[in-house]
Amino acid sequence: MKAAGSAPTGKTANLLPSTRRSLPIAMLRGRETVMGPYRRMLAKIGVTEQQWRVLRVLDERGMMDPKEIAEAACLLNPSLTRIMQLLDKKGLISRKGHPDDRRRVQVNITDEGRKLLVSAQSESVEISERLRERVGQEKLDALLDMLVELTETDLD
Repeated sequence: MKAAGSAPTGKTANLLPSTRRSLPIAMLRGRETVMGPYRRMLAKIGVTEQQWRVLRVLDERGMMDPKEIAEAACLLNPSLTRIMQLLDKKGLISRKGHPDDRRRVQVNITDEGRKLLVSAQSESVEISERLRERVGQEKLDALLDMLVELTETDLD
């Protein structure tokens, strides 16, 4: 059995970075670490991460069409369709036809949706504060800046 931290010996050992230094894997680990407390908070109020993102985007930006929501909330269109159906059924969003194009729809957060966000606001802020205390404001800002820069970079 190999000792922890020893050099990789697989066929890709000389080509790929260690999984401890792989950006995609590190980002996934970081996401899971950050999202754990948020998932517990969201479970208490009965929404998923994806539903929460849709509600946050609509609260922040106002009425939008589904394509804009999908992009802003990092969702695929088919997933967003299901999410909107559930949010609509719960009374957290409203949908209405576009005034200029009957084939399109506009989506908005309802008062009930805003109440849901407000109900979780203090716990969400507490989670953010714990993270900020753990890594420091300067590192958190630098990480956010780097992630924004990365998302604006075309890797193709």
